[in-house]
Amino acid sequence: MSASNIATERFQFSAKSATQLAIETLAFFTQPARILRNYKPGDLRYDLMAGLTVAAIMLPQAIVYSFIAGMPPVTGLYTAILGSIVAALWGSSLHAQSGPTNTHALMTMAVTMTVATVGTPEFIAAAGLLTVMVGVFKLLVGVTRLGVLANFVSDAVVVGFTAGAGILIAINQLPQLLGVSVTSGSDFVETLQQLILNLNETNIPSAAVGLFAILTILILTRINKKLPGVLIAVVLSALAVAVFHLDEMGAAIIGALPRGLPPLAHLPFNDWELIGKLSTGALAAGAIGLVQTTSITRALSSATRQRVDSNQEFVGQGLANIATGLFSGFLVTTSFNRSALNLQSGARTQIAAVSSGVFVLIGMLILAPYAAFIPKAALAGVLVVIAYRMVDIAEIKRLLHGGRGDAVIMATTLIATLLIPLEYAVLLGIVLSLLRYILRTSTPQVLPLVPDDHYKHLVYQPDKPQCPQLAVIEIRGDLYFGAVNHVEKTILELKRLSPDHRYLLLRMQNVQVIDISGIHMLEALLDAYRHDGGDLYFVKVRGAVHQRMKSLGFIEHLGEDHLLEEDEAISHIFQHVLDPAICIYECDVRVFAECQNLPRPIEHLTIAPLDSLKDISFPEISVQDLYKQLHADNPPLVIDVREPREFRHSHIPQARNIPLSKLLTAPPDLPQDQPLVLVGRTTRRARRAAIALQRRGFKNIALLAGGMRAWESADLLTAVELF
Repeated sequence: MSASNIATERFQFSAKSATQLAIETLAFFTQPARILRNYKPGDLRYDLMAGLTVAAIMLPQAIVYSFIAGMPPVTGLYTAILGSIVAALWGSSLHAQSGPTNTHALMTMAVTMTVATVGTPEFIAAAGLLTVMVGVFKLLVGVTRLGVLANFVSDAVVVGFTAGAGILIAINQLPQLLGVSVTSGSDFVETLQQLILNLNETNIPSAAVGLFAILTILILTRINKKLPGVLIAVVLSALAVAVFHLDEMGAAIIGALPRGLPPLAHLPFNDWELIGKLSTGALAAGAIGLVQTTSITRALSSATRQRVDSNQEFVGQGLANIATGLFSGFLVTTSFNRSALNLQSGARTQIAAVSSGVFVLIGMLILAPYAAFIPKAALAGVLVVIAYRMVDIAEIKRLLHGGRGDAVIMATTLIATLLIPLEYAVLLGIVLSLLRYILRTSTPQVLPLVPDDHYKHLVYQPDKPQCPQLAVIEIRGDLYFGAVNHVEKTILELKRLSPDHRYLLLRMQNVQVIDISGIHMLEALLDAYRHDGGDLYFVKVRGAVHQRMKSLGFIEHLGEDHLLEEDEAISHIFQHVLDPAICIYECDVRVFAECQNLPRPIEHLTIAPLDSLKDISFPEISVQDLYKQLHADNPPLVIDVREPREFRHSHIPQARNIPLSKLLTAPPDLPQDQPLVLVGRTTRRARRAAIALQRRGFKNIALLAGGMRAWESADLLTAVELF
C-alpha cells in the first residue's frame, strides 16, 4: 500500500471518529426528544400523581432552602421549578428529583458571602454567576464522559460534609428560631457565642411558632411518614400568625411573594476578578454535586434495576444549574428525599419530576399572596428538623467502626466543614479520599502463599514455614507506575530473608492492569532470579495483562512455558525445576503435597547446606568437552548421582547411576586411578558427591558444568530407560 493511500485511510478514519464523537455528543442534548418519543400515555396518571405529591413537599422546602442560601424566598421557588424540569428532561434516571437542597443552599451562602454582603443585589448576582459556573463544570464533565471521576471520591466525604452542613444549618437557624439578633456573616463559633450571650433577647412568639413547627413535623412523621409534614407545619404556622397577629408581637414573617415566571437575571459575566474568586467554590460545589448525584441515582437504580447513564445525568445537572443561574435561582442538585418520595409515589418516568416543577409554578402563582403570613421562625424550625436528619448517626458509627481510613476522612471533613470555608472543607475531603486511593493502590498486598492443610489451595499463612527453594507470592493489586516500586521492594525483601529461594511463582489473578513500569519491574525480577541460578514462573495471568506482557516483549524474554496452569504449576516445578537433593537432604518442612512421598533422611544422611561448604571447589568440564572425551580413548567414568526415576527419564548414555544417598551410605567400588565426572541435574548434588568422594581419597574428580540441564540444552544425545 502506498504512503498516499495510508494517509488517505488515516484521514478517513479520523474524520469518521470525529463525526461519531460529534453525533454522540449531540445525543446528550436530544434526550428530551427520546423521552417524549418513548412515552406511554398510560404512565401519565401515575406521573402526575407523583409530581403533585413531590410538589407539596418541594414548595415549602424551596422557600426554606432560600433562607439557608441567603437568597429571597421566591428564588427558592424559581430554583425548584427550573431545576426539576430541566434536570428531568435532560437526565437519564426515571425517578431522580432535582432542585434546591440543604447542602447546596448552604454552599451558595458560604461561597457567595465571601464576595458580597448577604441580601444585596451584588450577592444575588454573584449567587447566579456561581450557579452558572457550576452548571458549566457539570456539563463539561458529562459531555467529556469524565463522570467516572466521581467514583474516586469516598462516600465518607459526603457523610462528613453532610453532617457538618447539618450542624451549621441548625446553629445558623437558631437565632431566627428564637428571634435573637446576631452579626450577619459570623462563622460557626462566633454565631454560637453570640447566640449564648443574647439568649435573654429571645422573642417568645417566634420561639413558640418555631417549636410548634418542629413538634408538628415530628408528630406527623410518627403518625405517617407519607404525610407532608413540612407543608402542614408551614400552613398551620401561617394560620397562627394570621389569627393571633403574631407578627405584631415581633414574630418576623417573609412577606408577600411576587407572582410571575422566573425573570432573566443580569449576571456579571465580564467580571473576571469575581469569576476567579468564585472558581474554588464552584469546583467544590460541582464536585460534591456530582458525588451526590452518582450516589443517589445508584441507590435508585439498585431498587428499580434501571441502567443509569451517569454522563447523561451530569449533562442534565449542568443544564439545570445554567438555567436556574440565568433565571434568578441558585445551586441545583439531586435530592435523595424527594427522589425517594417520587419513587414511592408511583412515578414511572422523568415526566413525574417535570410535572412537580409545573405544580410548584402553579402553586406559586396561586398562593403567593398568602405566603406573606409564613413566619421565619417556622421555616427555621423546619430547617432545624432537616438539619438534624442530615447528621446520619448510624452511618457515622459504621464509618468509625469500619476502618481507620474512612473514619479519618469522614471526621476530617466534618470538622473542616465547621471550622473553615465550606469550599475548602469539601476540597480537603476530596483530596484526602484521592490520597487514600493512591496510597492503597500504590501499596498492594504482596503475600507469600503456602498450601492449606488439605493441599488444595494456596493461602496466606504467615505462621507456616515455606519451601526452601520455591517462593509462591500473590500480588493483590495492579502493577502500574505508582505500585511497582513497593511490589519489587517487598519481593526482594522476602528473597533477602530467604536467600535459598532461587525460584519464584507469581500468582497474578488480582492484577488487572500492567503498564510499562510493571513490565520493567518483572524484567528486573526475572534477571535477578536467573542471575542467582533460579527462575520466574506465573499462574493466573489475566487475558488483558497477558496481552500487554506479550506486546511489550516480556513473554518472549520469559518463555511461554513459564506461564503455568495453577492446578499443575507446583507439580511441574517440583518434577522439572526444583533440586531433589535439597528436598530430600536439606528440607524438613515438606511444604507441598508432592513432597510427602519423598524419602525421609535419617540423621546421619542429613547434609549441611552447600553455603557452609562454599570454600571447597572442584574443576568443571563443559558438556562439549565431555562429549569429545567420551568418544576418545580412555574416556572418564561418568557417575550420575541423581535419583533412579530421574536417571530413567534422561541420562548420558555412558553414565552409571549411583544416587547420592547410596554413595553416602555405601561407598561404591570405583577405580581410584580413572578420572571421574559427576553429573547431577545441576552441579549441586554432584558437588556434594564430590566432597564425599574426596574425603574417601578420590582425587581425580570433575563436575559436569550445568549438569543434565546443560547437556539437554546442548541437544546432545541422551538415553531413556523404559523399564
